Amino acid sequence: MAEGRRTVRTHCGRMDHGGCSLLVEVEGGRIVRLRGDPRGWLNRGWVCSKALASPRRLDHPRRLRHPLLRVGPRGSGRWRRISWDQALDTIARRLEEVRREYGARAVAFAAGMPKGLDHFALIRLANCFGSPNLVAHQDVCHAPREISGVHTCGFYPVADLHHPTRLVLLWGSNSTATNEEGQVNRLLRRRLAEGAELVVVDPRRTDLARRAHLWLRLRPGSDAALALGMLRVMVEEGLFDAAFVERWTHGFADLARHLERFSPRRAEELTWVPAQQIVEAARLYARARPAAIAWGNPIEHTRHNFHTARALICLMALAGNLDRPGGNLQAADPDITPLGRFVRAERLPDKRHTMLGAHFGTIPRLMTVPPAYFRRAVLGGRPYPVRALYAMGTNPLLTWADSRLTRRALEALDFLAVAELFLTPTAALADVVLPAASHFEFDDIGHYGLGHGYILARPQVVEPPPQCRPDLQILCELGRRLSPPELWPDDYHGLLEEVLAPSGLSWDEFAARGVLRGEVRPRKYEAKGFRTPTGKVELALSRAGELGLPELPDYPGPPQETDADFPLVLSSRKSPHYLHSSYRWIERLRRREPEPVVEAHPQTAARLGLREGEPVRVVTRRGAMVQRLRLAEDLDPRVVYAGYGWWFPEDAPQDPLMGWERANYNLLTDASEVGRQFGTPDLKGLACRLEKVEE
Repeated sequence: MAEGRRTVRTHCGRMDHGGCSLLVEVEGGRIVRLRGDPRGWLNRGWVCSKALASPRRLDHPRRLRHPLLRVGPRGSGRWRRISWDQALDTIARRLEEVRREYGARAVAFAAGMPKGLDHFALIRLANCFGSPNLVAHQDVCHAPREISGVHTCGFYPVADLHHPTRLVLLWGSNSTATNEEGQVNRLLRRRLAEGAELVVVDPRRTDLARRAHLWLRLRPGSDAALALGMLRVMVEEGLFDAAFVERWTHGFADLARHLERFSPRRAEELTWVPAQQIVEAARLYARARPAAIAWGNPIEHTRHNFHTARALICLMALAGNLDRPGGNLQAADPDITPLGRFVRAERLPDKRHTMLGAHFGTIPRLMTVPPAYFRRAVLGGRPYPVRALYAMGTNPLLTWADSRLTRRALEALDFLAVAELFLTPTAALADVVLPAASHFEFDDIGHYGLGHGYILARPQVVEPPPQCRPDLQILCELGRRLSPPELWPDDYHGLLEEVLAPSGLSWDEFAARGVLRGEVRPRKYEAKGFRTPTGKVELALSRAGELGLPELPDYPGPPQETDADFPLVLSSRKSPHYLHSSYRWIERLRRREPEPVVEAHPQTAARLGLREGEPVRVVTRRGAMVQRLRLAEDLDPRVVYAGYGWWFPEDAPQDPLMGWERANYNLLTDASEVGRQFGTPDLKGLACRLEKVEE
């Protein structure tokens, strides 16, 4: 008998950070309708174009549906279908061979943007295998804010949009286009409807910038200078919370002296933001208590991200907005298994000293390996050789800085295995490819380990194709082959139950509830102080010399200086229709954004003889690529914005790597120089020029 129509309440995932509650209607084993859940804790019925198109991931005709073994040269597109047992046994055997010859640390594991519990199950696999090397994007996503927060105030300051606030300072965050780690647009709209003022810091006039009381159009990559200029105004005009600063901060006098270099006029020279706007923004933020800084991922895309994050936390502290409702809270996790216990950190107690980043002096608490250091180990053996990689849900050939360097590193590996939904350009270079189940096809927990103070249930909606398996199940099966079997359940649901055990909830009970939140207890510092060496917010780091960190936030200069050959400043933008390099193969989304676009001001285009709609070559000191020109009057004439994450699945019949070089932003970036703290390359603020291209 055919299955009748039913509705499943779940949460979105793998289209961005997730968090939006969805009502998914299923009939005959297929999703027939999807809509936002009006009762959703974060979204209240709102849903984006990515979520609406997400069911098309499941039934795409070119979706991976069988394990594949490479039978030709890497990148030749020649494969043989094999069974799951053959695939898993091959991966286990090849990784074991590398461990036997070079040691466990010569095997690395890699994941893309955290998608759910599978990210932390992969860390668990690496730890149980004996490798300290989990390669991830934390160098350019989340870690600079999170870990800078831990060193400055003892926690990751999360913008609190669940409580009333008088002002939102939206810094490099565009929640109408992307879910910035739980800051869904509906929450912001609610605060604005209640009367909160909006200040936006962004080089582009986003939809939210158009609604803002004040828009600061800064030079890409100059965020730290702008924050320091605002701090100077707050100190000079006495706009800070004097009682909080006196009782709960360390190093205020040192910071105040340091800020003398960043007058509004000097900050204008560095950021291109008019001095009067800098003064006005500082006054608005300082006087509107409480006020929340909703800081986005772009501030982490230069070598100076530690300075930027530190300067913004200093703003929160001086205004008295740290751990305050309507400001930036210290989120408390619900009663769940601590992250260290789940990933079995005790299996690798010396990880901090043996992982690749330790050799290069990355900041304490950064427990993933920056891609720049992984490639140095593969290609140069520094500090020791890495010979194999297991990658899950990541496409480094498009998403890591310096794509040609990435290709050389992937091709130099003795063995590469990839678990994916679709044959991406990275998967096309693998030795073994595993067909993964998609979101909606397995049970999962969202937002675990992200420090937001809650976890979300993502119940399964439909069955995956017969030969597609959830990453969680794949990791359990590899774990039993590569480490003590008792560390892994036979069924991946055991991992879900393990996370939930302290709460007393079963998976089914949690799925019915949908969300589990920690207790909101503001101003926890009043009882125990801040979790720093001084017990205070460290405006000046007390252990700076010991840890090899700069004591005070600074602005070392733009990521790259322009000159006569490269007179323009290049940045990139996230698309509202894609997640990094994912889903270019979903037709509904490609119709909305069919090709990559580079934006430039009409004056810039006219001066160079360029016309809207024609192909344009973007050239940096590192490389070049071609995208189609769109004129954007709201951009500074000195700034260019290019599309990111582009490849062309439709090219597969004639090009097994699917046009990875045609419009790839990361052909323009360089990973030879990276930031000390997080191993971050410069992804924004690059010097470039535009050139005309014949069709």
